[in-house]
Amino acid sequence: MQYEVELVVDEKALLGEGPSWDNVNGVLYWVNILGEKVHIFDPETNVNRTINLDQYVGAVVPSESGKLILAMQHGFYALNLQTEQLTKIADPEEHIPNNRFNDGKCDALGRLWAGTMSLKDEQGTGNLYRLNGDYHVERMIENVTISNGITWSPDNKVMYYIDTPTRQIVAYDFELETGSIRNKRAVIDIPGEMGNPDGMTSDEEGMLWVAKWGGSQIGRWDPHTGKLIDSISIPAPQVTSCSFGGKNMDELYITTARVGLGEDILEKYPHAGGLFRVKTSVKGQRMYPFKK
Repeated sequence: MQYEVELVVDEKALLGEGPSWDNVNGVLYWVNILGEKVHIFDPETNVNRTINLDQYVGAVVPSESGKLILAMQHGFYALNLQTEQLTKIADPEEHIPNNRFNDGKCDALGRLWAGTMSLKDEQGTGNLYRLNGDYHVERMIENVTISNGITWSPDNKVMYYIDTPTRQIVAYDFELETGSIRNKRAVIDIPGEMGNPDGMTSDEEGMLWVAKWGGSQIGRWDPHTGKLIDSISIPAPQVTSCSFGGKNMDELYITTARVGLGEDILEKYPHAGGLFRVKTSVKGQRMYPFKK
C-alpha cells in the first residue's frame, strides 16, 4: 500500500518517543526523553503543548483520574496537567542509579507496563515492571538491556515485547485478570538491514507495527508467521515508536529522534525528531488509560 507521511509537529526532538492516544480527550501524548519534556498534541487545533520536567521521561499515559502517569529516570510519577507538578509514586530501581525508564503502555485493565535500560550502555541491567492501580510495583521480566515496545493481541491472550538488542519480538501467554505472563517464545526476527526494533503497537487484525531505529521505517509484521507484510518509509533515520489514534483509530502517529546524527544526515533528513502521521487502511487497537 502507498502511504502519505505527514509531518504534524516539526519538534526536532533529540529523542522523541512514547506516543499514547487519549480516547477521551482526543489528544496524543508523547515525550522527548533527553529533552525532559512531555508533549500534548491536539489534532483539532494543531497545538503541541510542552511541559518541561526535571529528569528524563521515557513513557506517558493518561489516567482515569485526569492526571498523567509517567515512567521517568527516577521511577513512576503522576503529573498534574493544571499545575504541571510531579508527584512521585515509586522507584523500583532506586538501588540502580545508572538506569532509567524507557517505553511503557497500559494493558486492558489499566496496569502500566514499563521497562528500564542503562544510561551507560550496560548489558542486562534493565527490567520490565508492572505498576498496578494501587501503585504496587511488580518486576515481571529481568535481565533486559533496552526495554522497548510492548503491546497485546486483540483478545488479550498474548503480550508482545521487545528488548531491542535481541532483534526479536517475543510473545508471552497473557492472563488479563491477574496480569501474569508465561511461556516466552520468539515470534519475529528483525533482519539487521531493517534497523533495530524499537517501539511497537498493534491493530485490530492482530498485526504488529514496529518502529525501526536506523531503518527509516515502520514495518507491519504478522506474529503468526513471522513475516513482514507491509512497510512505511519515514523521512527520518531513527524511528522510535508509533501509536494509532484519531477519531476512527486509523491514523498512525510516529515519533522520531535526531540524537547522534551528523550534520550531513540532518541535511538529508531535516525533520528528524519530528512527529509524523499516516492514514492507514486498518484500525488500531484502542489504548487504555491507567486505572486509578
